[in-house]
Amino acid sequence: MTEVKRGYVRPLDIKHGRIDMSHGSGGRAMAQLIEELFAAAFDNEYLRQGNDGALLPVPTGGRLVMAADAHVVSPLFFPGGDIGCLSVHGTINDVAVMGAKPLWLSASFILEEGFPLADLKRIVDSMAAASKEAGVPVVTGDTKVVEQGKGDGVFITTTGVGIVPEGVCLSGDQARPGDKILISGTLGDHGMAIMAERESLGFSAPIQSDTAALHGLIAELLESGAAIRVLRDPTRGGLATTLNEIARQSKVGMMIEEKAVPVNPEVAAACEFLGLDPLYVANEGKLVVIVAAEDAGKALAVMRTHPLGAKAAVVGTVHEDPHHFVQMTTSFGGRRIVDWLTGEQLPRIC
Repeated sequence: MTEVKRGYVRPLDIKHGRIDMSHGSGGRAMAQLIEELFAAAFDNEYLRQGNDGALLPVPTGGRLVMAADAHVVSPLFFPGGDIGCLSVHGTINDVAVMGAKPLWLSASFILEEGFPLADLKRIVDSMAAASKEAGVPVVTGDTKVVEQGKGDGVFITTTGVGIVPEGVCLSGDQARPGDKILISGTLGDHGMAIMAERESLGFSAPIQSDTAALHGLIAELLESGAAIRVLRDPTRGGLATTLNEIARQSKVGMMIEEKAVPVNPEVAAACEFLGLDPLYVANEGKLVVIVAAEDAGKALAVMRTHPLGAKAAVVGTVHEDPHHFVQMTTSFGGRRIVDWLTGEQLPRIC
């Protein structure tokens, strides 16, 4: 029999192993999981400090922004992405739409007993790749394990920190009558990709999630000098809910043009088949821009030169309205109210 040295720990069996309660116990198994899976994937100078928190340099010349997001998407893997890259992109975007340069991320995992280590590695590797591509490292985190049947595989909570340069002030209360409403691309791709995968809908042309980090596109917009009032990423509730939020904050009305709103034909067909409205379907890589009318052309040109804004369009106008309604001119020439989403149209899409 081969002698086993004192203190030797067998490497994680990523291919066949599963999460068990010891991985959340605070003992050797948990330390091994963190070292061999999380730390190996996210490796950076701050994470290497190995403490309960990361000691970070203090940014100067601006204001700090912090945003937190929890991710419970089902299924965990879908065309165009997974819960891993989604958790990175979503939090980076929440920081970036404030006009901030994202600097750091934290990531906390709630793992269910029995979850395959191979799937966890796939998720963590996806997060690491997304974070490295974006240039925003994961510098600290936490792991908890719950009993089988008391979770759903894995839930991830991410927090992002960024810095807003002096002179940049973006907020939902800044929209003004006459401003133009722009969207960076087609609506509903993420929500319909999730729904198609969840329900095993065999569309001939597979729908891909649009999950992406938007901070590069946003930086180019801000550098253009265009008078940007508001930036938002229309996630849960889609464009309709996002515009209603801004209209209420800014105490204005909005009018959008149905013919101007970009929607992929596959998404439009899927929405029609399922009885859904693309205006309310979630997006994870799209940007809503409210900009002064005189700079709308400049902003549109900047967006269209960026890979994530190639299909950008001007979709509407801000106007005075004491009721703060969002309305739409339909393709038939009529008008309808684009109201708040009532209930949950598509649960667990992010």
